[in-house]
Parts: sequence; structure tokens; C-alpha cells
Amino acid sequence: MTTLPEPGTVTMYTTTWCGYCRRLKSQMESAGVAFTEVDIEQTPGAAEIVERVNGGNQTVPTLVFPDGSAATNPSLAEVQARLSA
Repeated sequence: MTTLPEPGTVTMYTTTWCGYCRRLKSQMESAGVAFTEVDIEQTPGAAEIVERVNGGNQTVPTLVFPDGSAATNPSLAEVQARLSA
């Protein structure tokens, strides 16, 4: 895996055309959740990270947390709970 996000933030792997990505991004922005967005179609190696987490599938949004864990298409509540744990 690549560099882990800073404590209190997440790395969000996305694509430009993903509706679930846009929705979660908007919700996280509204809630003040800090994140770094990585487009898997534009960033070398990003698709491979997503595939590793998702059993070979390029499923987005995939979020990586500071503890190294990941979640695929999580709810805002799940993101907030995992960041505060």
C-alpha cells in the first residue's frame, strides 16, 4: 500500500464518472471530513491499490484510513465512526 493518510483524514480513490464517489465526496465536504482524492484513471498505481483492496476489482469509492484499513463505498457515518475510533 502507499503512504497512509494523516490521522483524522482519509484517502479516497475515485473516478470522474462515479456517482457514488461524487455523493460521498459532497457529504464528506459538508461534514468537514478531510480527505485526499485520487483518481484511479489518472494516477499511476492507484487502480492497482484499489484492486488489491477489492479482490481484483476497481470498485470506487474506496477509502483508505490512517490505520491502513480500507472501506468500499462506505456511508458518511461509517467514515466518521472509523476516523473517531
